Amino acid sequence: MFLKIVDVVSSLGLDEKTVLGWIKKKGLPAHQVNGRYQINQVDLLEWATDNGITIPPQMFAVPDSEDKLPLLSGALVRGGINFDVPGDDLQSALRSVVERLPLPEHMDQDFLFQTLLAREALGSTAIGHGIAIPHVRNPILSQAQDPAVSLCFLRKPIDFHALDDKPVHILFTLITPNVKVHLHMLARLSYMLHEQRFMELLNSTPGTDEIIAMVTELEDRIRR
Repeated sequence: MFLKIVDVVSSLGLDEKTVLGWIKKKGLPAHQVNGRYQINQVDLLEWATDNGITIPPQMFAVPDSEDKLPLLSGALVRGGINFDVPGDDLQSALRSVVERLPLPEHMDQDFLFQTLLAREALGSTAIGHGIAIPHVRNPILSQAQDPAVSLCFLRKPIDFHALDDKPVHILFTLITPNVKVHLHMLARLSYMLHEQRFMELLNSTPGTDEIIAMVTELEDRIRR
């Protein structure tokens, strides 16, 4: 789905000049149709996440009557939380992450690894504060009905060329059945990563149950 400038301005409570500045000076992807900018929802959310800008999850919500979207907490359980993941540099860390992803049988692991590396060459997926969300230009799609979000805590911090120059030690990777669910999962994850309590938990020594419990709690807040 494409958004007009007025849609973004209205939803985020900004002025048009700010959004145009994002497009012209900060690399927000946009297309001109009949002289007017249009912004793809996926592009907006991924750009905002990469640039540390909070996007309200409600902006991408689908009414329950139209679609029953999955929970981030359930996707995290399916994707798995991995601790002490090895890696001496960006390349070896991404290799370790891919090896732990619950990929469908038809998906080539090495191809995905090379694609993630190519994406990092275009621009870092680190969002600051020691966190990165490595992803390909298009969502990692799976034929399975249920999405999975993998969380990996690296054994040692790795330089991901983050804008804040902080090394990365936490990686989230998404596997989704379609673009709509990818958008939904990324919106929920972006919301969580702007919650101070969640960030403090991630940077402590959390257990799997603690992480899932807090994600469930925060997600319940969104849904109310």
